[in-house]
Formats: sequence, C-alpha cells, structure tokens
Amino acid sequence: MARFLILLGLILILLGLLWPLLAKLGLGRLPGDIVVERDNLRIYIPLASALLVSVLLSVLLTILFWFWNR
Repeated sequence: MARFLILLGLILILLGLLWPLLAKLGLGRLPGDIVVERDNLRIYIPLASALLVSVLLSVLLTILFWFWNR
C-alpha cells in the first residue's frame, strides 16, 4: 500500500509540473463540456474532459498494476 501511495504522489507531482503543457493542448475545452454564461455567472461542467481523464487513468493504472503483479 505504501508503494501505491508513493507512486500516486509521484504521478500527481508529474501532472502538476506538466499542467501548463496540458493546458496548451486544449484539455478542458473539449466538445461535450458544458459552459453556461449569464450576466454575472459562469458555470463550467467538464463532462467530456472528465470522461477522457477517467479512461486514460483507468488504462494507465491497469497497465501499472499488471506490470507490478507480474
């Protein structure tokens, strides 16, 4: 369990360092993300972005656990 938490922490640090590069790729402004803009209100619901991140993390963690338990 300790290895998993350390690995998760390293992945989060790496994502934090790469965040400016990911923002330039347009992640967060995908078709399917909902934006509601009114006079003094802006609501952003990243449905497609959340789905993409979920799929990518699922694939990445599945591969990591497969190699880890070999």
